[in-house]
Amino acid sequence: MLESLLQESPAGLYCPQGDFYVDPWRRVSRAVITHAHADHARTGMDQYLTTEDGHRVLRRRVGNSAHIDTIPYGTTLTINGVRVSLHPAGHVLGSAQVRMEYQGYVVVISGDYKVLHDATCRPFEPVRCNAFVSECTFGLPVFRWPNPDEVFEQINQWWRQTRDRGETAVIFAYSLGKAQRILESLDPSIGPILCHRAVEELNEDYRDTGVTLPETTVPDHRQKSTRPEGAIIIAPPAAQDSSWLKPFGICSTATASGWMMIRGTRRWMSVDRGFVLSDHADWPGLLKAISATDAEKVLVTHGRTGPMVRWLREKGIDSNSLSTKFTGESQEAESGETLP
Repeated sequence: MLESLLQESPAGLYCPQGDFYVDPWRRVSRAVITHAHADHARTGMDQYLTTEDGHRVLRRRVGNSAHIDTIPYGTTLTINGVRVSLHPAGHVLGSAQVRMEYQGYVVVISGDYKVLHDATCRPFEPVRCNAFVSECTFGLPVFRWPNPDEVFEQINQWWRQTRDRGETAVIFAYSLGKAQRILESLDPSIGPILCHRAVEELNEDYRDTGVTLPETTVPDHRQKSTRPEGAIIIAPPAAQDSSWLKPFGICSTATASGWMMIRGTRRWMSVDRGFVLSDHADWPGLLKAISATDAEKVLVTHGRTGPMVRWLREKGIDSNSLSTKFTGESQEAESGETLP
């Protein structure tokens, strides 16, 4: 029965019975999209299906001419006899797990997810199924995230310190998801909050979808003075090695990523501070999410899948790896951004 709902194909994960694809990386006629990061939502599909919450950010990703259909979380749509519904994944705004049911057999494709609290998107909801496709971006026991509230306090404290030294704080974060999560946690009483235009455009989509974010401005490099006193700037990683930062004078730089848990990496060496913050599940989060599905078969994808497959098999769960072109958090998700 699994083969009726899920097969690997040159275009990505394919549902033969429903004749649709989930997060395809080649042009197809019908694509169900888990979320709007560039490695999951590609341009050029004939039809897209996503959540109502994810409509604006997907539209920004794939363009105004794209045909996008939306459904609320939990609503069932029947496609060629397959009952399809989308359920919160807790990754970024609009992110979803895709539930597919045919003749009583249920497959859930998780996309990317996290189980920790995030005020900027709906929390992860476990979905019981027969087979579960789980991401595994941080699928090693070493990855165990600190309390996000403590990380946000560290970010605010670092910002205060840079302000007191007369420097500008610059934190690099993915434009979709990570940037808004950091922004929502900032203490505006410390100073002005500036955002790169690529970040601010998505801030607008979040606000239009009902997410409350602090006031932000976009720096105008045409002005002689572009560095407000005591400011923090949120910018995409692509800005790190560009000339975009030059007008801001002396800067203290930081990166927020799950990879900051591993000191000595290139990401650590290229910034002044590293904050451990990820929009993906850590090792305990992956195990918690997988266990909650009660799935008898688990397929893992992204990252180093081997340790997770071995662990699940030792627990008596049928498990294998799935090939993928998704990059997870291994590189800049907003690879299509351009900088002025």
